[in-house]
Amino acid sequence: DAEQRDETERMEKRERGSSAAIVNAYNIHVNGVLHCRVRYSQLLGLHEQIKKEYGSNVVPAFPPKKIFTLTPAEVEQRREQLEKYMQAVRQDPLLGASEMFNSFLRKAQQETQQIPTEEVALDICLSNGQKVTVNILTSDQTEDVLEAVATKLDLPDDLVGYFSLFLVREGVDGSLTFVRKLQEFELPYVSITSLRSSEFHIVLRKSYWDMSYDADVMDNRVGLNLLYTQTVSDIERGWILVNKDQHRQLKSLQEKGSKKEFIHLGQTLKYYGYIKFDPCITDFPEKGCQVIVSAGNNELNFHVKLPNEQMKEGSFKVTRMRCWRVTSSQVPVANGTTNPCSSAKCEVKLELAFEYLMSKDRLQWVTITSQQAIMMSICLQSMVDELMVKKSGGSIKKMLRKRHNGSIQRPDSQQTVKSPPLLDSPDPNREQIVKLSTKLSSVSLRGISASNSANDISANDFHGNYAFEGIGDDDL
Repeated sequence: DAEQRDETERMEKRERGSSAAIVNAYNIHVNGVLHCRVRYSQLLGLHEQIKKEYGSNVVPAFPPKKIFTLTPAEVEQRREQLEKYMQAVRQDPLLGASEMFNSFLRKAQQETQQIPTEEVALDICLSNGQKVTVNILTSDQTEDVLEAVATKLDLPDDLVGYFSLFLVREGVDGSLTFVRKLQEFELPYVSITSLRSSEFHIVLRKSYWDMSYDADVMDNRVGLNLLYTQTVSDIERGWILVNKDQHRQLKSLQEKGSKKEFIHLGQTLKYYGYIKFDPCITDFPEKGCQVIVSAGNNELNFHVKLPNEQMKEGSFKVTRMRCWRVTSSQVPVANGTTNPCSSAKCEVKLELAFEYLMSKDRLQWVTITSQQAIMMSICLQSMVDELMVKKSGGSIKKMLRKRHNGSIQRPDSQQTVKSPPLLDSPDPNREQIVKLSTKLSSVSLRGISASNSANDISANDFHGNYAFEGIGDDDL
């Protein structure tokens, strides 16, 4: 699946008896998902546009044209060069955030899915399951759809940036899986339609982590209602832990319609404001452990089941993560065959690996194997964004407006703090890293018992494996 030859065009040429060269098309996977299919000429056109707008000295090198038909080896070489080019553009803070680059990806997505521009009705779900139907164009980008929802709900403009649209999958049992946060380079209607499944929905949810910003949202009636329904939903799903006494208090406040008081009580509960991910696998504290990961409060929380059935819980603070990366690889589906991967017999394996300061002088890699690895990475990135703004004394409102209107411009020392949507290629000379310079604090794992009184266990008692970066051939 690395490079897709345009079968339709090849058949047409064959039928016409043409001896013209076969046109090669490339699949671009963004955030681990097939986003669009493009030709070399389209990418060359994008390159020329960027060069004209930003200058030759800013744009990375582009694979040159070839006069003669490419050999299979040259085809693969060009694919790798184009992959590196697209990643370099995306990772550049100026080019990657440019409307030129993002509009190219949106247009390519629409053309690939062959969805014409027309007015349609799109359902956006709220946390309580209620649907808000907005009339949009199929070519409307994420920000346009978010604004349409805000208008329909009568949410003020200065609060729009506090919320985001998320693609989720709902299980038959009502469980909710976060697939990804919709980005500026995609068209929500095209994204949801191309999945061709009623399991997937677009959900409106708050997009910040620091609960102190809840006050801004609760000052508005619509904002209060959105935050209230999200809190109720998270409690009902068991994402926020509640004991019997707290449950009685919450029920009483709910019956009185005391929404602000309900949220204030919710803020005191464990895992308030966290996103909970599906069960997955980690190599910490031991290889092959089952784990439930939750993201919130500037940390990834691990609820680990050890091979001996013992349960442990621990948290990894984002401020102690020196770097992280998402990698992708193709693995055979368990069918007893040892043949190389084919599109019918392989699946994509995603991993999030982060290097963590376990103690003063000891860094260690921790790996999570999960289909939601990219969503976890996006959560980490947004936590870093908030911490950077807070550390610099900036305004969260200003930051959220920038997030809503475009990319956040980071100080020079933090330009590498980026988790790009294009997954890295296995180039040993170029490791994609997210570096943090904020003050570090400690971590520990503690046992879980019925009384919640188990002693903390030093992180030095555990070990993890270094995650080698790899990727399947299907990503451009």
